[in-house]
Amino acid sequence: MRTCRTSKWVVPAFSVAMGFVLLGAGILGHKAGDGLFGLGVMTAFAAVVLLGGRSETIRGLRGDARDERFQAIDMRATLASGSALLIAVLVAYIVAVANGHDGAPYDWLAAIAGLVYLGSVAWLRIRG
Repeated sequence: MRTCRTSKWVVPAFSVAMGFVLLGAGILGHKAGDGLFGLGVMTAFAAVVLLGGRSETIRGLRGDARDERFQAIDMRATLASGSALLIAVLVAYIVAVANGHDGAPYDWLAAIAGLVYLGSVAWLRIRG
């Protein structure tokens, strides 16, 4: 398994950039307070990741401790996160339909998840 190392600045810089995207979206949507809140949360996260010191977890999140063990942890965490999100989307779809709505946008989110899953299984099976 390959290890992947990145600069300790990549995750914090991306987080702050996303904070500014949230700020821009908030301003465009006439909810500048929400945008400022998003920028604050993302900037705080960036500071924790950047200044997290010698914490193995923080070093793994920012990419400078990406050995095979952390990659396995990351894969399991990604699986748990994706599973929780898919369950939430399916429950939201069921609740929306049960309340007489058409289920959007949860229907297409669930469809995307299903198609990506099927495509991934096929691709990984073909690759070996």
